[in-house]
Amino acid sequence: MTPVALGMLALLLTWPVPELLGRARWPMRVPRAAIVLWQALALAAVLAALGAGLSLGMNVLLQPDRGAVAIVLHSLVTLLTCMVFVRLVWATVKVAVRTRARRRHHRMLVDLLATPGRRVHHGDLVVPGIRVLSENTPFAYCLPSVRESRVVVSSGTLDQLEPEELRAVLSHELAHLRARHDLVLEAFTALREAFPRWVRSRTALEQGHLLIEMLADDAARRRVGAPPVARALVALASTPSAPTGGLAAGGVGTLARVRRLAMPSESHRALALATYLAAGGLVVVPTVTLAIPWLSGLAELLR
Repeated sequence: MTPVALGMLALLLTWPVPELLGRARWPMRVPRAAIVLWQALALAAVLAALGAGLSLGMNVLLQPDRGAVAIVLHSLVTLLTCMVFVRLVWATVKVAVRTRARRRHHRMLVDLLATPGRRVHHGDLVVPGIRVLSENTPFAYCLPSVRESRVVVSSGTLDQLEPEELRAVLSHELAHLRARHDLVLEAFTALREAFPRWVRSRTALEQGHLLIEMLADDAARRRVGAPPVARALVALASTPSAPTGGLAAGGVGTLARVRRLAMPSESHRALALATYLAAGGLVVVPTVTLAIPWLSGLAELLR
């Protein structure tokens, strides 16, 4: 029963559960904990899929008297499982290399076309070496890096936004850079690409991106308050998508984020704690419970 249970768990965690969670509104109250839950969901799906295939392979070893057809089918499933693991490793490397290459290329273009901004000071906010592109449309985004991060804004952003709104935008982008939110999105992207197209879902990636933007919104709200952040988001609502590897303040779930900023800022500690516990249980409990029979069989085989 272990392979069947793990296989069903993998299918549930790959599509139905993410779709249901994606429709819920409560994760917006605890975006940091919700991101951990989404990551746990994806990781548990991968572990369950790997466990299902390895369990079938173990059954063949423990019961060699099975028919030839059963042995071939079980071997094919085990091979497919190994391919999933290889795809996960390959997707992780591919996403990391591709994203950094595109980001490096875009950073080079920005350095060539943009005007280096002076070191911007807004109270306790310091933004070193921003890049200003000559464009009337207001936009702002960042290009994360270990040593060569960039915050890019248009001249329209500097001209059209009020000082507190500009401070909110810059605080938002700095929050992305300091927390390395891009690495979280890379993990979501790699996990999604590891699964075949007919079972993968964009929900986890889209929700992860939205929650990350909400985290950056919270960082800006702590500096300037909710109203300037909301006004800045509305001003940047028409912003085109950020370049690959970049993170933009506007253009992602603007309406939902503005509505959230209009709500009172509360800690929701109990909800956050429950979400963290659910994320831990999602990975640990099914894995341990369903892996025990498989580990027992392996120990018996090795005696």
